[in-house]
Amino acid sequence: MSAPVSSKAPARTASPEIRRQQLIDATIASICKFGISGTTLNRVTQEAGLSLGLVNFHFKSKDALLLAALRYLADEHRDLWINKSSRGDLDPMAKLRAIVEAQFHPRICNRRKLAVWFAFFGEKRHREAYRKSSGEVDLERQRITMRLCAEIVDEGGYEDVAPDEVSRTLEGLFDGLWLNILTYPDRFSRQTALQDVLGYLCRCFPKHVDICCEGLE
Repeated sequence: MSAPVSSKAPARTASPEIRRQQLIDATIASICKFGISGTTLNRVTQEAGLSLGLVNFHFKSKDALLLAALRYLADEHRDLWINKSSRGDLDPMAKLRAIVEAQFHPRICNRRKLAVWFAFFGEKRHREAYRKSSGEVDLERQRITMRLCAEIVDEGGYEDVAPDEVSRTLEGLFDGLWLNILTYPDRFSRQTALQDVLGYLCRCFPKHVDICCEGLE
């Protein structure tokens, strides 16, 4: 996926796609600053340097704009971990590690975007919108990690490791560490979070420690 467009207004001849992306980026910035309830169309247009009429042209309502921003983040996230874990030259553990690394990639795991995710998580009305927009993506990732864990179990002969339990635990670690990074930035970082999750996988799959924990201190 291409890099996000700057919230500074592009030339008047900018394409509709650029204008639309600029409004989405401005919405993400506004939610980070003001939350969902404090994000208004006026604030979005001020952030983007565009007119209210242009917002109405691209999006029928504030809710439509919010959903577009959420969908953008979900697609950006999915594209990253799918691309990183789909290489044919990687074995199952390397693919699993690639998915974990994508969770804490700076393009995905930064305070600006984490604030938006948890804004949707935190409000009941918008939590339902999250489930409809992004829930299937989360389930897809969990299904893939469970399949990879099952392949690793077969390779290593791990008789006491349940792939479904590992995949569920990974999802819990992803969400919990994201929240810690957002809430306690002085105590949690992307790097320490990545080390914690990979350390957990090393304990689950000790015969694969050379791949899973390569480069960890």
